[in-house]
Amino acid sequence: MSSFYDFTATSLSGKPISMEQYRGKVVMVVNTASKCGFTPQLEGLEALYEKYADQGLAILGFPCNQFAHQEPGSEEQIAQGCVLNYGVTFQMFSKIDVNGAEAHPIYQWLKSQPKGRGTMGNAIKWNFTKFLLDREGHVVGRYGSIVTPERLEQELKKLL
Repeated sequence: MSSFYDFTATSLSGKPISMEQYRGKVVMVVNTASKCGFTPQLEGLEALYEKYADQGLAILGFPCNQFAHQEPGSEEQIAQGCVLNYGVTFQMFSKIDVNGAEAHPIYQWLKSQPKGRGTMGNAIKWNFTKFLLDREGHVVGRYGSIVTPERLEQELKKLL
């Protein structure tokens, strides 16, 4: 597979979702965890989504339990926590691996793209690593956990 739009992922409710539905949108893909010091970034992600969704922004959250077991819950618990604690309305997917042999194909692809490669190897280092894709589905940036959603707003505006 050579395009972001070739992939499918499963929503928290168990529904398969084709990335094709995001064609023509600016997409931010982020691996999330509900028991992480960076979890409050969900609030910033939601604020960006609410502000720019009508201009073509899609945010895709992928819960991951690979970092200090900070996403131990079931899909139902994850969904409840995201909505109750942070008011998340952007698309959340079922729990996946982002590293290793079982890494989800979307993450394998993201990390293989020239602008998706990490500075110290391609492995995702922690929760809330963000990938930004332009309207053609090209990875235009990879941002570590310490880069808050608010710091990405100007970059998003250029792509929208």
